[in-house]
Amino acid sequence: MAYGLNKVMLIGHLGSDPELRYTEGNVPVVTFNVATNESYKDQNGNLVDRTEWHRVVAWRKLAELFGEYLKKGSKVYLEGKLQTRSWDDKDGNKRYTTEIVVSDFTFLDSKAAGGGQQNGGGSPLPPPEPASDKEDDLPF
Repeated sequence: MAYGLNKVMLIGHLGSDPELRYTEGNVPVVTFNVATNESYKDQNGNLVDRTEWHRVVAWRKLAELFGEYLKKGSKVYLEGKLQTRSWDDKDGNKRYTTEIVVSDFTFLDSKAAGGGQQNGGGSPLPPPEPASDKEDDLPF
């Protein structure tokens, strides 16, 4: 029985190069920001562009792949879950951040756009290993 669902799916562009670090236990972790954009018309019929920024974190093999192949401006499809964590800042104040913890992805840049993977067609990147252990549950 499912008690809830925590799933995020994004298509966007990286706002800066990924920051790859290693924990004290030598576990790779990468963080970066992804921008998603939308356009709509306001009450006066004017076109309004809106950008939303998302903080992203990935661990282990995904972290290493992202650190090696992604850069500022890269277009990606990401799946994951929302996770909020807290810490105490230097003044003792409790701080919070909500991040998307990635579990699956696809590089969306075309070869002409400077790399990435698109349908495996002649991409300069090796095909990434599956990001999750689950089988595709689509009926086709």
